[in-house]
Amino acid sequence: MNPSRPVTRRQIVLGSLGAAALSTTSTRVLAAEYPERPITFICPWPAGGTADRSMRVICQIAARELGQPIALENRAGASGMIGSKALSSARPDGYTIGQIPISVTRFSQLGTVQLDPLKDFTYLARTSGQTFGIAVPANSPFKSLRDVIAKAKAQPGVITYAHAGIGGATHVGMEQFAQAADVRFNAIAYKGGSAALQDVLGGQVDLLADSSSWAPHVEAGKMRLLATWGEARTPRFKDTPTLKELGFDVVVEAPNGIGAPKGLPATIEKRLRDVFRTAVNSEEFRKVAESIDAPVMYQDGPDYRKYVQAVYQQETELIRRLSLKELMAKG
Repeated sequence: MNPSRPVTRRQIVLGSLGAAALSTTSTRVLAAEYPERPITFICPWPAGGTADRSMRVICQIAARELGQPIALENRAGASGMIGSKALSSARPDGYTIGQIPISVTRFSQLGTVQLDPLKDFTYLARTSGQTFGIAVPANSPFKSLRDVIAKAKAQPGVITYAHAGIGGATHVGMEQFAQAADVRFNAIAYKGGSAALQDVLGGQVDLLADSSSWAPHVEAGKMRLLATWGEARTPRFKDTPTLKELGFDVVVEAPNGIGAPKGLPATIEKRLRDVFRTAVNSEEFRKVAESIDAPVMYQDGPDYRKYVQAVYQQETELIRRLSLKELMAKG
């Protein structure tokens, strides 16, 4: 083009169309070539736990679908928030993805992690929930949840329960139950479910509120499961009632999901959503999920995001009702 001649409107339009075509072509090429190298998957929990086990299986299936390895990296700490923050801060190129705990909707509002779960992630799939419950040692005088409630009403604040950290699902779920039953317990916070379990087994604490760490001990006859917190009974413990069945409108399943940083190209987002749909709905994953009492709760990315938004709003009210900010401040 002669620089001395003025640029016509037609030339500007043609130039814009050419740039748009080039951009579209580049995006298609990017999608066609993705992934060209291994992908990192951030798991915000320690190795060996139920979340770690379920995510490893999903990653194995997804890797086969994608034709590239997916390396699972454990970044545990702060109730899953260290890994969540690392994921939200990564480059949105599809080579760093990870598990998003639903508790990010609570901890972001409590100030434990500096991120916005409604703006800082691209949601790809909801995967599976967890089975929470209240368990006691086999020699406990509490034969049923009604026994617990009766003593708690007679002696408020005397019964102790162990949980895995202030603001976490086990603490919040137990306090929701206490409010619904109009009783008061003495909550004992631990840094994780394993330490909580050991002190309950040792008789230092009356009740355990946890995900299915109690399961093998219940099956071995060392513990008694008083209630689970899901919408329906757990198949492996079908004789144990849910809180809802017992008349308390409390359901805690804390489903996990998979996501990426915000700004993920749409074509890569679709590719990953398709791959994780296949992985979560596979028979291979279903069998592993059943073995750890993790009900499959699949949702596609857009629906999962709507779910997160709804939970975020529910958590706002829950934080106020349970005075969680004040409890966090006390430590």
